[in-house]
Amino acid sequence: MNVTRVLVANRGEIALRIIRACHDEGLEAVAIYSDADRASPYVRAADAAVPIGPAPAAQSYLLADRILEAAARSGAQAVHPGFGFLSERAPFARAVEEAGLVFVGPPASAIQAMGDKTEARRRMQAAGVPVVPGAMAALEDPAVAGELARSLGYPVLVKAAAGGGGKGMRVVRVPEDLAGALLSAASEAQKAFGDPAVYLEKFIERPRHVEIQVLADAERTIHLGERECSIQRRHQKLLEEAPSVAVDPELRERMGAAAVAAAAAVGYRSAGTCEFLLSADGSFYFLEMNTRIQVEHPVTELVYGVDLVREQLRIARGLPMTVAPGPLTPRGWAIECRITSEDPANGFLPSTGRITCLRAPAGPGVRWDSGVDAGDEVTLYYDSMLAKLIVHAAGRADAIARMERALHELVVVGVATNQAFHLRLLADSAFRAGDIDIQFLERRGDLVDRPPPPEVVRRLAVAAALAEHERRQRQKPAVAGDGNGASAWLGQARREGLR
Repeated sequence: MNVTRVLVANRGEIALRIIRACHDEGLEAVAIYSDADRASPYVRAADAAVPIGPAPAAQSYLLADRILEAAARSGAQAVHPGFGFLSERAPFARAVEEAGLVFVGPPASAIQAMGDKTEARRRMQAAGVPVVPGAMAALEDPAVAGELARSLGYPVLVKAAAGGGGKGMRVVRVPEDLAGALLSAASEAQKAFGDPAVYLEKFIERPRHVEIQVLADAERTIHLGERECSIQRRHQKLLEEAPSVAVDPELRERMGAAAVAAAAAVGYRSAGTCEFLLSADGSFYFLEMNTRIQVEHPVTELVYGVDLVREQLRIARGLPMTVAPGPLTPRGWAIECRITSEDPANGFLPSTGRITCLRAPAGPGVRWDSGVDAGDEVTLYYDSMLAKLIVHAAGRADAIARMERALHELVVVGVATNQAFHLRLLADSAFRAGDIDIQFLERRGDLVDRPPPPEVVRRLAVAAALAEHERRQRQKPAVAGDGNGASAWLGQARREGLR
């Protein structure tokens, strides 16, 4: 099919990212939006936009029928699912194909095979990809689960068979806790994925979370190195980097070969990610495959010079990838911080409200992927991620320094963010030494639940005052007394680099 127009079945920063890639490829982009997103930046950037329902995702972005209706109304020939929402739902991919449209992603059969975690484990084992010891099928009998846990040895990990992201996951350290963990994990899995099935794995103490980016077209499957994703809180990633301090060229090739074998085992096409646990002795185990573009894909793009979303669009249209054959070597170092509307000083609870001031960092080696502008309302309807701040530099130390500078330049007023947490993390000696694992933040409460440092508070206060002054100037430019009252903090704003 000749594709000239792509419907983006997502919202926020990833929708804007895909829209820009479509334009770079000479394609038109169609946005969909809920009532809450009517004035969002990604909607304004699209060539056309179609409303799909009320703010709750269950009444809009998760309704496949409405998305397909929007594609038909807009004349789109292809659908890009982004990440989250319906991106890893095999029935949605199949419905797109059955509607005569191109799905910008892997075949529905690959999504289905990798979406069922126990089926994926069986396939990976058959393909020679190492997997964490554990069940090869969902567990229904608590007695069978208890026997398996004893044979594996505690601690064990209860995991949802139908999904990931920390949902339906429980660490069990003693036999007495297993029955309750099975019940609570199954209940959470049912709510999150519509499937209560769970299984058991051996819990690996203090491993790294390292993932391999794969890319596959009709002719070949390649890998584009690793991403270090060990900085997590409750199984949610907060900071990612590429490459990893723990991976040398020989290990990179071994892990890359395993990821390529995993993709080939399910007939994969498009961009995808194989996630592994990496132990200190260099042994690694397959966790799962994300059959979509990842939130952290920019760090790979920066160190390998590849636009992964454009490659997805090319492959979906039957074109070969642009990556030349032959070995690939990472160039420099990239770090990504997820900027979320959460308050680390209050248990990372979501923060809502109107963004009254937003000043993004800029400069060489700095990338800001955002879905919000000043004036936008942050609600509880969707994920808390406001933006991704990514830097690229010659080496890791330089990348850390560049990220620290960029975080100090970032101003978000109106909602609390995790900006100060990232600054504490980057300044930490263990992080700087690369001495991290997926349980790092569990041991380091001193990095998590603390108020922002005084310099960040001061800068945000100045920015808030500046934003209010600018608002009043727009409304009443000649209000008597404004000038003298504002002069002191306007001067401070200039010193802070805000004016």
